[in-house]
Amino acid sequence: AATTAVYKQWIPNTNFETGSNWDKGRVPCASDVVHFEKNKVVSVFVRSPHALTDMYLPLNGELVLASGAGFTAFDGSWDPGCDSGATVRFADAEHHAWFDPTLWQAVSPSRELEPGGHIFSVDEERVPCHYDDVIFQPETSFRVNVDSSRQVIHLRSISLMGQELSSPEAWAGYLRGPSAPLQFHGNGTLQVTGTSCPDKSGCACGNTPDRHRICTALLGASGRQCPAPACRSPLQPLGHCCRVCGATISLDFTPDFDLQKYRDRLVQALLSQPKYAGVRMAISKVHKARTFLGVIPRSSTPLIQIVLIDDKVGAQTGTAAEQMAADIMEDIAQHGEALGISSGKMEVATGSTFSGQAGSHALSRITVGVVLGLLFGLLLLGGILFLYRKGKLRSLPRLPALRLPRPWDRAEDPASPAPASDKGFDNPMFDV
Repeated sequence: AATTAVYKQWIPNTNFETGSNWDKGRVPCASDVVHFEKNKVVSVFVRSPHALTDMYLPLNGELVLASGAGFTAFDGSWDPGCDSGATVRFADAEHHAWFDPTLWQAVSPSRELEPGGHIFSVDEERVPCHYDDVIFQPETSFRVNVDSSRQVIHLRSISLMGQELSSPEAWAGYLRGPSAPLQFHGNGTLQVTGTSCPDKSGCACGNTPDRHRICTALLGASGRQCPAPACRSPLQPLGHCCRVCGATISLDFTPDFDLQKYRDRLVQALLSQPKYAGVRMAISKVHKARTFLGVIPRSSTPLIQIVLIDDKVGAQTGTAAEQMAADIMEDIAQHGEALGISSGKMEVATGSTFSGQAGSHALSRITVGVVLGLLFGLLLLGGILFLYRKGKLRSLPRLPALRLPRPWDRAEDPASPAPASDKGFDNPMFDV
């Protein structure tokens, strides 16, 4: 399970010794007055002993003391590093949201930070997914807002205070304890399942219902606006908040496809090449919405999405990603059947051009729409014919023909005056 599990670690904490948790940007010292807001719920881990002049506590909260930690009254002796005597207030931790991608980082199964490297995740997958393991660092306190568009947020396991909770029963027991309500707040409920992704082709993340929360939090950190892409007609990967330059590949797969093995294949065979040193790749299973005639929502279908971006600038933006995408498509053409890949579609956007791949894909959608329209018309005509033959549909009455008098009709009606000239009207085929 460790080879396929994804571990995501929560970054912020509410520790007493973390300077950024105080409005003065430093840990309170002996001559300071410590002030916790009266109505702010908080859980604070205290790692070491502290002498303080005074401390105002919240009405609802907890201090979690490590071995040997605690508080003593300041005896008034001179401290060369603390002569301010200021009021130091604990920062507000209510704004730390579960669906903020900037507050999570990927770690290895050994709890070490994963290097930036060649692999990244689309924005929806930077937040813990359905089958991920969540880690809150040992000897840290925290408070996180779990507001969600879903009633239940499923996870494989949660580790906190050095204890891993990997079963529904263990997690339910923790929720009944005193700390859980102080650490988790909001309308969502975390649920530990203890199960890994059962499909070797991968599992979709499941965070799409909360995409708006993810993007709002992400763009809020950068001024609420996506950066302007350096290419024409940038691409919009599924699960990503902003458009990108580079390449995307969508793969249709068979039951033989193995996502982990294919990811390793791409990393070893392509990403490790020196010419692709500046290329980064995201690969995962996503669900793409299907529509009828390009308008009416119908259903969604799973596919494997590969997103490639590079560190090129100017007119060269995306060109390395484009070359790697072409190599992937060539590999699929040669070995796709053995890899469990039935088909692949590529779209590319670089700083100098926009690939015709996307254009041809759009043209194919238009063609499909025309074909479906013709089929619909044939079905309608067939239905009318069927009803007519069954006698359910009567034929329309024949309209009387419009007929103008002809010159040679004078013989039939002697009272009719003769025309001024019969020229041009002596041909019996000239009939209206």
